[in-house]
Amino acid sequence: MMNREKSIICVSAVGIVTNVILVGFKMLVGVVAGSIAIILDAVNNLTDVLSSVVTIIGAKLANRRPDEEHPYGHGRYEHLTTLLIGVIILATGIMALAESIPKVIHPELADYSWATIIVIVAATVAKLVLGFYVRRAGKKYASKSLVASGVDALFDALLSLATLIGIAVTLIFQISIDGILGVIISLFILKASISILAEASDEILGRTADPELMRKIKDLICTFPEVSGAYDLMLHSYGPTELIGSVQIQVPDRLTAKEIHRLAREIAQRVYNKYNARLTIGVYAENTDDAAYRTMRGEILNIVNQYPEIHQVHGLYIDDEARLITFDIVIPISYSQKSELKNKLSRALHKTFPDYKTLIAIDFDLESSK
Repeated sequence: MMNREKSIICVSAVGIVTNVILVGFKMLVGVVAGSIAIILDAVNNLTDVLSSVVTIIGAKLANRRPDEEHPYGHGRYEHLTTLLIGVIILATGIMALAESIPKVIHPELADYSWATIIVIVAATVAKLVLGFYVRRAGKKYASKSLVASGVDALFDALLSLATLIGIAVTLIFQISIDGILGVIISLFILKASISILAEASDEILGRTADPELMRKIKDLICTFPEVSGAYDLMLHSYGPTELIGSVQIQVPDRLTAKEIHRLAREIAQRVYNKYNARLTIGVYAENTDDAAYRTMRGEILNIVNQYPEIHQVHGLYIDDEARLITFDIVIPISYSQKSELKNKLSRALHKTFPDYKTLIAIDFDLESSK
């Protein structure tokens, strides 16, 4: 974890130094040339410096040890810093738009030199290199803040390219599109900020886990010979590198408590080693003597399959001694008539199996909801 923190800080420091240099050059060139587009580009780079500082602070806070009030650590600070970066970029976009609109209404011809053009070309190249470097580092170290900073840098390169186009138009046709470019730059900044804010908000509110990751974890669990199925996997993010959740495994009802204990420990350890996810493991029993219950199971499934809103049935167990049928049904998360469905299904099962009680649990289909 410490190496990750140091790496994020080093990458952010590179961004700070690069952007400070670009701010100085662009601001000087923008003032001399009288170009609002270049000045706004410089201001945007200045916010990138602030974003990198916020990223460093977030990395330091997120690496604090768990305490009594925060037993799962402080990793979500990184989501908060990403949200703050989005707010900074949003404020920049609004300010840039307010400065650009008057230039559209009252355009003024800027005075560009070859030195101006060289500086903007160099800045565009520098921003491209920085953007790809920071974004790649963000993905490598699972830092949404770095990814956001990298994406912002790539937008800056695109916007600097737009500034170059504006300079070319001014030099060739002697008309000013400086204000128009300023508006375009502002809209790009606003779009990027809204995207970053939306993603950070989703993380803080608690978005569903990556379906591909959930599939891989389930596949890993099912490699254990005693496990015939893995269900109800839930993962909660407490930071970019900390996942905590639960899963239900289906095992033969002949296993002893000792055997289930060993199996659950082995599964939890292997999942943590490979995917850094801490799982609490629950158990569904599976009828060992399947032949004796095959007909009854088939009738139960035929009844359940009459309801198209049910995506899956699992954890089906027939307890003859208790005269009890238990299973889970999986329905869309948007389905609103859960109680009615459960009651109708219970009545249908009771009509076919009057001597049995039914205990039905409802799960939501999180993997196909994204």
